[in-house]
Amino acid sequence: MATRRRFLAAGAALALACATARAALLAGRDYVRLGQPLATESGSKIEVLEFFWYGCPHCFDLEPVIERWSAKMPADAALRRVPAIFRANWEPGAKLFYTLEALGQTARLHRPVFDAIHKERIPVHTGEKVMADWLEKHGIDRKKFQDTWASFAVRGKVERAKQLTRASRIEGVPALIVEGRYLAQANSHEGMMAVVDQLVAQVRTERGRK
Repeated sequence: MATRRRFLAAGAALALACATARAALLAGRDYVRLGQPLATESGSKIEVLEFFWYGCPHCFDLEPVIERWSAKMPADAALRRVPAIFRANWEPGAKLFYTLEALGQTARLHRPVFDAIHKERIPVHTGEKVMADWLEKHGIDRKKFQDTWASFAVRGKVERAKQLTRASRIEGVPALIVEGRYLAQANSHEGMMAVVDQLVAQVRTERGRK
């Protein structure tokens, strides 16, 4: 009986050790450290940067997952969204995002834009007219939208998004980068957010050592 108890205890210890090893972050498997860190814009908070494109089905699938995560993210973390721009036809979607942001409508309409494109098959992200038509149905004044869309501020943010996309050296979206340094990797959206949580904790520890 004593031998059996020792065997079970040893097995439990081994299982715990294996679980701990799996839980530990591993560079190259769970994340890639960027050669050139990106500038962050979240002040003292640990920044989680999401690169996305409205036309991307994987970004659409991630959106509800990242919404749930952001609702309970650590108090010392902040989510920052940046529309990636790899090609010219991605630029209208980026302008739409920054226009919504300037109008104070991101919280209300960011998810519905994804739904319009991927559920209703309305190409909201492809051009100014289709955007204006869709937004008007959602209570946004057409003239106000057009003026904001054409504004210097929105154009400047789009140019900044292009620069960040190039500087990040990401190869696709969605992409999540923690504190401008760590690109999260996983085989599922839920797994990706779990890695993000661990990276946030890692950055918190690194800050504590300074």
